[in-house]
Amino acid sequence: MTMHEFLDALGIKAGVVMAGLSGGILRGLSRRRYTTREIVASPICGALAATYMTEPALFYLRAVNWPLPQEHVAAMNATAFVVGMCAMWIADLAFDAISRWVKGGREIR
Repeated sequence: MTMHEFLDALGIKAGVVMAGLSGGILRGLSRRRYTTREIVASPICGALAATYMTEPALFYLRAVNWPLPQEHVAAMNATAFVVGMCAMWIADLAFDAISRWVKGGREIR
């Protein structure tokens, strides 16, 4: 069994994982000061988010009549890239809010 067949058996599309991974890499390298944690965590976070959030994001974008490419694979990979790129930003915001809340700082709003 090849890796592609294994991912298909799990319901994971290899193109979506690669697009999310690429988005995470772009996000990790696009900051002025990036840490080793971001370089390692951004691609992993991007790939995981793209794997699980691409289909719901596409469903929502089609529901609100967002202009998408006619080809399904192109729309899916473009959405996976954007989801992968945004995933670490969202994770950073959530982790910062939770750490402030745990340390007794400002309230989460």
